[in-house]
Amino acid sequence: MFAYIIRRIFAALILLLVVSAVTFAIFFLLPRIAGETADQLAAQFIGKSPSPETIAAVKQNLGLDQPLYAQYWKFLKGLVAGAEYNFGPEPATCHVPCFGYSFKNHLEVWPELSKRVPTTISLAAGAAVLWLLSGVATGVVSALKPKSIFDRAAMGIALAGVSLPVFFTGALLLTLFSYEWPILDNLQYVDFTENPLMWARNLILPWISLAFLYSALYARLTRAGMLETMSEDYIRTARAKGLAERKVVTRHGLRAALTPIVTIFGMDLGLLLGGALITEQVFSLQGVGQFAVQAISDNDLPKILGVTLLAAFFIVVCNLVVDLLYAFVDPRVRIS
Repeated sequence: MFAYIIRRIFAALILLLVVSAVTFAIFFLLPRIAGETADQLAAQFIGKSPSPETIAAVKQNLGLDQPLYAQYWKFLKGLVAGAEYNFGPEPATCHVPCFGYSFKNHLEVWPELSKRVPTTISLAAGAAVLWLLSGVATGVVSALKPKSIFDRAAMGIALAGVSLPVFFTGALLLTLFSYEWPILDNLQYVDFTENPLMWARNLILPWISLAFLYSALYARLTRAGMLETMSEDYIRTARAKGLAERKVVTRHGLRAALTPIVTIFGMDLGLLLGGALITEQVFSLQGVGQFAVQAISDNDLPKILGVTLLAAFFIVVCNLVVDLLYAFVDPRVRIS
């Protein structure tokens, strides 16, 4: 078990290194291949109508005139140890993790980005709990009562949930519960530490909007997995031994059906932690997703780079957690 955990952690670290290299290549190598020069990149840090002398000084101070491997090493070093930039007369310190300085406002990317992370984590975590509980519970009940009224109704709603886009569901919930019936009006993000009740109240609609899409998918997957598992020979054996039906379902049936659910849950949660773009836009939540949209519209390269690396980090970490959970859900994984 210990060796399995060490192997997975080592593989995750290697994957993070590969992701950082690919991300660096996308943002610094591809522009060169497309014809962008180091002077053009340096000019974005200065402003309008820079002089050739100023561009040359910034290019040298930022190391943009160095080979790409040297720039990548400086980039990695900045992520783990910070860096110093010279945009003007005084050097500016970029703290760990250093994603650089914004082209637009010349502020560090990470402090701006880190302010958005709690909002995105609150949105993703709350929605994940909601869709996991509702989706798995609905799938289990539907599998235990196939072709019943509940099964047909639940799968019909699940089909609608998969089909309806998040922006439509979110806009519909806002129209009904914030404007037509002002039950949940004036939705603004409140930090959990300030007021937990207001934090939950103002995130209920975004949670439901996001969870409706995913819970529908999880319900269908759980139902399919449970139907297949409950017809296995060892399930019939457990029943023949006189084991209570509740234990047969939870201990034998559900546990075996959870393996694919754990897989997609880790991926879905990692993607959402990287920014739920549409949901944050619909509900005007100042999260990572909205930060990314604004960075792309401003063509602010360091901000886009920071969001990309943060999203990749969340996805790799969530998949590492999934790999470790496999060892508990299915002991056969430990020997692989």
